[in-house]
Amino acid sequence: MSTTLPNAQTSAPEPRFTGLVEAARALQPRTVALRRQIHRHPEQGLALPATQAAIQHSLAGLPLEITTGKSSTSLVAVLRGAKPGPTVLLRGDMDALPLQEETGLEYASETAGSMHACGHDTHVAMLASSARLLSTRREALSGQVVFMFQPGEEGMHGAKHMLDEGVLDAAGTPVEKAFALHITSTLQSGVVVSRPGPTMASADTFHVTITGRGGHGAMPHDAVDPIPPAAALVGALQTMVARRVNVHQPAVVSVTNIKAGTTTNIIPETALVEGTIRTLSEDTRALVHKELPQVCEHVAAAHGCTARVQIIPGYPVTVNDAEVGPHVLDVTATALGNRWAAPMDDPLMGAEDFSYVLQRVPGAISFLGACPRGVELDRAEPNHSNRVLFDESAMEHGVVVYTAFALDALR
Repeated sequence: MSTTLPNAQTSAPEPRFTGLVEAARALQPRTVALRRQIHRHPEQGLALPATQAAIQHSLAGLPLEITTGKSSTSLVAVLRGAKPGPTVLLRGDMDALPLQEETGLEYASETAGSMHACGHDTHVAMLASSARLLSTRREALSGQVVFMFQPGEEGMHGAKHMLDEGVLDAAGTPVEKAFALHITSTLQSGVVVSRPGPTMASADTFHVTITGRGGHGAMPHDAVDPIPPAAALVGALQTMVARRVNVHQPAVVSVTNIKAGTTTNIIPETALVEGTIRTLSEDTRALVHKELPQVCEHVAAAHGCTARVQIIPGYPVTVNDAEVGPHVLDVTATALGNRWAAPMDDPLMGAEDFSYVLQRVPGAISFLGACPRGVELDRAEPNHSNRVLFDESAMEHGVVVYTAFALDALR
């Protein structure tokens, strides 16, 4: 498999970006090696000691100030430029998913039930190579770069842990701009897409326990069956979204789990209904949080039951800065060529804990395509599939864009 992308530039880049593509290409064997090492040994959650050690080894010898986390195995590296100036943050997340890999890769996961199915291994590798490349260009930097290697993105609020431990002040001056890349298998390899405003959704979960009165399945009139209201909730919640939420402020409420009963001739006392809430604005999020319990309680009451509703907040809406979001495309086009930068038409309803960083610092998360060679975009296995594949050659462009973003911010 080729590890390089063709025709990165059709014209000479601006002077500050001269040689970036060639340098990233020269670093590609190192980038691929680190990615594959981490892919073979995936770790989940907030405790990723082997991944942290691999990053430390990769950064050894570079002029970086490195600190490690206390509440997690995070790692922060600070690069100081030759001249004073602002601070910019680049983030790469580190954690894997609870999946059994079925890719058949020669470097497939060697840890049962754990897999880098969302490409965080590529994020780590690209960010580490960007740190190496920027270290060779310290003289061009007026300010500091904070490299944020973050565990626990997959539902564990790892970014919040790092914020609480002061990642935004790691360089001694507050971060003024932040950037993260996320790889995806369903975009053309090497293309970077970005947008201003809401880019990814908030993610909350709801858990509804409907309580009736148990009894014999042959004599439901002597019981209060919680299963009919549980079934009715599926449609009622969709009606709530269609009739209570502004169509220009999207919301997704999906029932994903219903549990009730133990056997065929017993009416259970309780039924459990669970699911996810996704929105693209905090106002819509608050509205759904208010309306959903009312719907659940009233539907249950109409069937003679009660409902206990719990909503567990997850990640907030990921909002790219109005200027930084589209400016990523300008930087990409200047460093790589116009063909590699494309506007992102619609937000994703997936969630991302880089949202916590973007609540406090102007910045953006953008997406890097890595559809495997010879695979149609609509046939590529998506992120979070146990068969997902990423074209490793796309990592060259990721290294360039991380690096160019910092060079542009600190010129």
